[in-house]
Parts: sequence; C-alpha cells; structure tokens
Amino acid sequence: MSGRIEDYALVGDLLTAALIGRDGSLDWLCLPRFDSPACFAALLGDENNGRWRIAPVAAYDGSAPPASTRRYRGDSLVLETEWETGTGRATVVDFMPRRDGAPSVVRIVEGVSGTVDLRMDLRLRFEYGSVVPWMHREHGQLTGVAGPESVRLSTTVPLAAHGHAHTADFTVTAGERIPSVLTWQPSHLPAPGPLDPFEALRRTEEYWSDWLRPLSYDGTYREAVVRSLITLKALTYEPTGGIVAAPTTSLPEQPGGVRNWDYRYCWLRDAGMTLEALLRSGFTAEADAWRGWLERAVAGRPQDIQIMYGIGGERRLTEWTADWLTGYESSRPVRIGNGAAVQQQLDVPGELMDTLALTLSSGLRPHRHLIALQRAVLDHLEKVWSRPDQGLWEMRGEPRHHVHSKVMCWVAFDRAVRLAEDHGRPGPVDRWREIRDRIHREVCERGFDAARGTFTQSYGSRALDAALLLIPRTGFLPPDDPRVVGTVAAVERELSTGDGLVRRYSTNAGGSAGPDGLAGSEGAFLACSFWLADALRLTGREDEARNLYERLLLLRNDVGLLAEEYDPVAGRQLGNFPQAFTHVPLIRAAYELDRHETGHR
Repeated sequence: MSGRIEDYALVGDLLTAALIGRDGSLDWLCLPRFDSPACFAALLGDENNGRWRIAPVAAYDGSAPPASTRRYRGDSLVLETEWETGTGRATVVDFMPRRDGAPSVVRIVEGVSGTVDLRMDLRLRFEYGSVVPWMHREHGQLTGVAGPESVRLSTTVPLAAHGHAHTADFTVTAGERIPSVLTWQPSHLPAPGPLDPFEALRRTEEYWSDWLRPLSYDGTYREAVVRSLITLKALTYEPTGGIVAAPTTSLPEQPGGVRNWDYRYCWLRDAGMTLEALLRSGFTAEADAWRGWLERAVAGRPQDIQIMYGIGGERRLTEWTADWLTGYESSRPVRIGNGAAVQQQLDVPGELMDTLALTLSSGLRPHRHLIALQRAVLDHLEKVWSRPDQGLWEMRGEPRHHVHSKVMCWVAFDRAVRLAEDHGRPGPVDRWREIRDRIHREVCERGFDAARGTFTQSYGSRALDAALLLIPRTGFLPPDDPRVVGTVAAVERELSTGDGLVRRYSTNAGGSAGPDGLAGSEGAFLACSFWLADALRLTGREDEARNLYERLLLLRNDVGLLAEEYDPVAGRQLGNFPQAFTHVPLIRAAYELDRHETGHR
C-alpha cells in the first residue's frame, strides 16, 4: 500500500515531478511531462503498478523503523533521507537535474557510518501502471521498452529479475557513494549520453541557490514562504511558464470516495493569486512567464475561454477513467483528464481582468492582443453575467446563481473602469460603470441573507461558501462593512471544523448527492483556511488571524508541503499533493501579517 499523502516529498526538473515516500519508494512519476502517462503509479494502486524503492533490507519486512530524518538540502529541491539501522547509518539523496536532453531521476546512496544493508526494487510500468515493458540489458544498462517509451537504469548495483521486478541487495559502508540514474526517452531514439550524477547534484544545488537570490521576503515566516515558493517553481512547466495545480491525479478528498480529480493542468483563476505571490517575492521572470502562458492560452474568441488548460495551453482535456487502478486507499474512479474544463464558470472573466490590472500596475506589459481581448470579454460578459453557472468549485450538479461568481463579474467591470481611469484604456466606461453597479445591487439584494447577516453560496440558498471570504479582498465591500463581518462570522460558525479549519461548503455526508452533485464529504480546504486567516486580519482580529495562520503551518508535512485538504479527525492531509492553490495563500498571508505588524510592505 502507498503511504499517507503527507508521507511523500517532491522532486522535479521543472517539466515534471516525482513523489517519494518515507519508505524510500518512488511511487509516482509521469514522463516526460506533468500530464504524461505515469511510468510509476503505485500511488494509485500497489507496487505492481510501478515503483522504484531503495531502503534498508529490514525496512521491507517492517522490522526497521521509518526514516529517522528527512529534509531538503538547504533551500533546494534535493531530498535527503537518512536511515539508521543496528549496524550503521546511510543517506539516500534524490533529485531530478534540470534537463539537457532526456529527463532523469538520480538516487545516490551515501554511507554515513558503519555499514547498512539495502535493497533496490525496480518495477517499471508504462501507461499508468497497465503496461509491463520488455526488460533487457543494453550497453551495461537495464532497459525497459514498451511502444513509444523507453527507460534506462544506469547503476553499479547488480539487479536480478524476479517475475516482473528487478531487485538487488547491496551494502554501503561509511564514505561510500553508490549512484543510480534512471533516464526516459522515446524508444526510437538512440541511448542518451551518460549523466555524471555527482556533477548533476552540484549543478542542481547551485541552481536552486541562484534561483532564490531575488527573494525579497525576510520576515517572520521566511522558512514557510521559501518552501512554498520553491514548490510553486517545481510545479512550473518551464517551456511555457504554465503552473500546474498539482503534479498528481485522483488523490481523494475523502478516502474511499469518488471526489478524485486530475489536477495536472493550469487554472485561470490561479493566475492572479500566483502572479501576486511571485511579484511580491521578487520573481519577476517567473511572473512574466506565467502571464505569457495565460495570454497564449486565452487567445481567441471570449466565448471560447476555458477555466483551465493544459500546460502548453491545450484545450481538450477529455476525462476518462483508468479502471485497472484500484485508487489511493480504494478511492475510485481514478480520473485522467478533467471534464470541468468545459464548464461555464462566470468568475473566470473577473479573474482574467483582475490579472490584467495586476500586470499593468506591477509594470509587466501585456501583449496587445490581450488588451484587445479585454473589450471582447466584457462585451460577452455583459450578455451572460446574469446566467447561472457551476461556480468556483466546479459543481457537477445543476447550475446556480453563485454569489462568488457574480462578485467576480463585478470585479471584471470594476477593473475595466479602473484601467480606463488610471491607464487611459479606451472603452465605454459609463456603460461598464452602470453594469458594475447593477451587479453590485443585485448581489446585495439577492445574495445576502439579512436574517442571518451573511452572504450565501447562491441566490435563494441558505448554504454558505468559503469563497465569500474573498469579498473584502476584491474591493466589493470594505472589510468593516457589517455584511462582511457577518459573513466571516457565519463561515466560522457553519463551515468551521471546530479548530479554525474551514470547509469549502456544506456537503452531504450521507449516501445521496449534495449541492455539488456528488455523494460523500470532504476534509477542510486548506486554501479557504488561509483565506479565513486573511479575512480575520482584514476585519481587525489580528491575534486570531496570526494564531490560525501558525496552526495551519503546523499541518505541513516534515518537508514543508501541503495538499489540498486536511482531515482534522484523522489528522491527515487529503487531496492532490502538493497543491499550488494552498501554498499561494500561505505566501500572501505571511506578507500581510508581517506588513500589518511592521506597518510597511
């Protein structure tokens, strides 16, 4: 069985990423891109769906304790796992060097003291664990081939075949270093040249050290902010600048349930929040690359703009199920692709306009076609803003008039007015202002429950939605407005898990479908919990905001990573991992808490 979600650490090469567990097993890796089929998929099945494990022999039968320590080397994406046995200590160093051709995973076993008996277990499986490759030795390397894919393992460890696995027992002594390099490339190409693992390690550590130099943050929460920024960089597809929501698919929001989604794509609504985090931290090049991805992705007719795209800007993300995989902790179906890409979500034009305003105010110059697209987007939104939609959370039930979506429609016209007033952008400003004010009146009349003193998830509903916490941040209402204060209090009261963590919305925990069209429940949504901390700060509850923020930091795993959700009862992380949408508000909240404390940015 795979470990708990928080038992995994991330390594990557800025085109894809791997998850490696505390038990030394690499259980998830898609090659050559984030959205390619996995060649190690034990995360969503078992060892026979593909893994690469290096651990003490005693750990295989459970007689050895888990890794005694695990950390990233400094501020890098080089993972170091130290094992201690009765005869000595050894460290496994894992990383993916930046590519100069074919993608590789490097694993170096280093003897620290005494001697340690270890075992390597390699089980290659292509196409999400469904295809067993033909394994053979070629030029001193173990090679696996199936159709268009090939993987080569270069190692001095003497592997032997056992069924569909290749294993080896070996011993490392103090001061000894034993490297293994696994490399992928199309099967029709000749074998790539050798990779020097030790030189690759030096270059990888040097890269991350150099990359962090522009960092402008040196506040109270520097360690958490740095790790979150490194995670965002690791989730970046460098050729295009796109940032995936997570490198995984179908890690469940409820173990054994059906809320399992593919997050290896780029969401438009993440763009503005991520841009802000990168710009405030001094990473202008990354912000500009992300903006460039956005501009290319949305190019075309406004009615064709999607809520998400592939890492290269692909539009067709057809959803299907890998029925041969049992799913993480029997959570099925395992979904590949994401059917929500074709949903109508009316908050997206607002997110786009807010991002455009942010790029201009920060000095990034958008391409002319995006500025021209602004007018077409607003003309289209004028016709459709009054319609129901699927909402921020991609509800798969009936469309509703979601309050957050309407607020973001207001944002779209509000930012258009501001751009015209502050930057001289042409357009029918009076009409935009009139539509903006009409939306504002409607939301306040139809989306507010006066008896309870709170905005609601949708018109006519009594349900709440944690996205309502974003209202003061958008400027729709000031933070001290009684309706904002009442909404924050209502979210705390009705969506809190009791310890400050916040659910996205109310789900039906029984067998029937809830408001999102799905049965079952989910954990607390970590991004929403960070939003609550920010809302508490905005409404003057500084001490409570800081206390909540610091409790949220304690939920990170031992190497500083967070998934999408957290189960406060079971005390575990849930959902796809690590999650960009969680690490971004962590960064923002750190800046805001420090700014409020010191009185400056």
